[in-house]
Amino acid sequence: MELFATVAEPILRVALDAPLRRLFDYLAPADTDFAQIQPGLRVRVPFGKQSVVGVVAGIAATSSVPLDRLKRAHAVLDTESALDPVTLQLVLWAADYYHHPIGEAFAAALPSALRAGAPLAASETRWRLLPEAIDAITKTPRLGPKQRALLAILQTSESIGETELAQGDTAFRDTLRNFSSRGWVTQFQRESPLLAATVANVAQGHILTAAQSLAVDEISARLGSFSPYLLHGVTGSGKTEVYLRVIETVLARGEQALVLVPEIALTPQAIERFQARFSVPLAVLHSGITDTERLAMWRAARSGAAPVIIGTRSAIFVPLARPGILIIDEEHDSSYKQQEGFRYSARDLALRRAQQHGIPVILGSATPALESLHQANTNRYQLISLPERTGAAGAPKLSVIDLRVHEERHGMATPSVAAIQRHLADGNQVLLYLNRRGYAPTLFCPGCRWSAPCQACDARMTVHLRHHQLVCHHCGAQQPVPYACPSCATELRPVGQGTERIEDALDEIFPHVPVVRIDRDTIHTRGQIEAALARVHSKEARLLVGTQMLTKGHDFPDVTLVVILNADQGLFGTDFRAAERLAQSIVQVAGRAGRADKPGEVLIQTACPDHPLLQRLLASGYSGFADAALAERAAAGWPPFSRLAVLRAEATTREQALLFLTEARDQIPISERQQVRLLGPAPAVMERRANRFRAQLLVECAQRAPLHQLLDRWLPLVERLPSARRVRWTLDVDPLEVS
Repeated sequence: MELFATVAEPILRVALDAPLRRLFDYLAPADTDFAQIQPGLRVRVPFGKQSVVGVVAGIAATSSVPLDRLKRAHAVLDTESALDPVTLQLVLWAADYYHHPIGEAFAAALPSALRAGAPLAASETRWRLLPEAIDAITKTPRLGPKQRALLAILQTSESIGETELAQGDTAFRDTLRNFSSRGWVTQFQRESPLLAATVANVAQGHILTAAQSLAVDEISARLGSFSPYLLHGVTGSGKTEVYLRVIETVLARGEQALVLVPEIALTPQAIERFQARFSVPLAVLHSGITDTERLAMWRAARSGAAPVIIGTRSAIFVPLARPGILIIDEEHDSSYKQQEGFRYSARDLALRRAQQHGIPVILGSATPALESLHQANTNRYQLISLPERTGAAGAPKLSVIDLRVHEERHGMATPSVAAIQRHLADGNQVLLYLNRRGYAPTLFCPGCRWSAPCQACDARMTVHLRHHQLVCHHCGAQQPVPYACPSCATELRPVGQGTERIEDALDEIFPHVPVVRIDRDTIHTRGQIEAALARVHSKEARLLVGTQMLTKGHDFPDVTLVVILNADQGLFGTDFRAAERLAQSIVQVAGRAGRADKPGEVLIQTACPDHPLLQRLLASGYSGFADAALAERAAAGWPPFSRLAVLRAEATTREQALLFLTEARDQIPISERQQVRLLGPAPAVMERRANRFRAQLLVECAQRAPLHQLLDRWLPLVERLPSARRVRWTLDVDPLEVS
């Protein structure tokens, strides 16, 4: 029989950063005012042999843990919740929706310094005059001018802090130390107060087009109420200007704006544009800042000191003092979905959060996700279109270069090279796009057809010639490039092109034209993306070559030609979203060509010019492609016309991974399988990665509610399987990849 502990004091249900789908029960510290206990407080508790920081997720009157085994928390760290009520509920809801350990969900929502016990609010050191010291001071002969001045300040002020000292004479610091040594003043810490709304000085923006003006008016009219908007604007149509105008109104109301961007690479440009427009403090949150900086930015958002917050995926959890609007730029981007650990979608959580706050949310993109378009088609989102570019350039001209017909040298067809020469001669810049890093994707032996394999993955190693290394882009393994084939001693050849090889080819063909390469190999430390973009905007670099880092929202006014070097990479992908991702990449990178008054040209190199996807894009643009793709998804029953969850497993042997998934599948009663479709278990497309075998089981359901009801009942059974302890397994709800 299960024992329940019932006590006269509240039982704290604490979320701890552990991979366990449960809360832990503790008694409050004995000296605690129980009336002050509330969800969201951080507590330090004993956990095994450690003392760790957790978050109170709830309060209970009883516990399933016997009374004599209930431990007391060591300390309550806060006097108020670390998260505002909406953000607290968002974390709880997200942990439940994604069926993820709640403690890890809270860990994702809080800066690491807070998880270690740092104070919620920033504090400052202050000094005040001791009453008993006044008599001693008046009897002290020959006080100097500095001492008299500081004494006057201390007598008329409750206390003095670093801010006042910084504004005064620096000699005050020495005088203050002298007063302290005499016992005239006492030092104490005080939390920085919450700041009132900042009145923003707004710089003049661009003249709005008719479509932009309608968009701004429509969204601004709905401030203060939940309204989801899909802002579908072609590249160069001025979506950012719409964001800025709406934020002007939000700031005038004394509220805050949270703007999410998909990549760190976009934050420098976003920060620059927002700083030029608004003379208010910005809080910037992304993985490239230090833990100390993250805590400072988090505090600024929570206190209201920062009216505008710009961040990547994890910023969706930052608390806001006065929320006014949420903006998700490039909403289609896969970077908004966390792919490891807590697998949440920041875009989807933004909609939930906006609904809870009762504020609008804008999802902006030139290539909206098919799920978002479906929501607009069914009137769940309000669709706002920006169908034309600002300026006189108009849409770029798209052409296909058939690689079956035209000679190719170093990955560039003859017509492409001629077009590059023409645009450079006109004083413009050229962008070459190839979503493949390194020098070449494989090292090949023409004698015995050997190619350099990764010893830990079912993949070939990529040649990185600058560092004379073979690198696996899946597990990170590296080894020196061999001089000859290990099987037959024939000279080896790098086959195919990567961005490094294209850069070398451009240096050879255009020796006097500066080249800048932007990919994960050249942009890996702080400040490098800013330096690379500065070379582009100053026109020091005339040729740009890079991966998808170049496709995401960058504005290059002098780029008039874009060459997509290999459009065939995604035409035959195994994932049902492969075509969508390829179409988005092509349209996004094509959109870098021709801004303002300079017309643009786009060349698409392909060996499959008759492929239906390319033909649809050329004939009717992204909207035409999306209509056809949604019809195909509806016929096949794939999202957004169904709901998915993927149970993945990896183990040291193929048999262990498949056995666990088979046993997990068998835990679903036959009676419940009628409302879901089970696909698998089956090996992953890349079955072996980092010396572990991977497999998956796909669960598909026509409706969201039955799927989650099944997961609620199923996961506890899966956790108790003996085979679960011999594998690493994860559940991914609403997965972006199922291959």
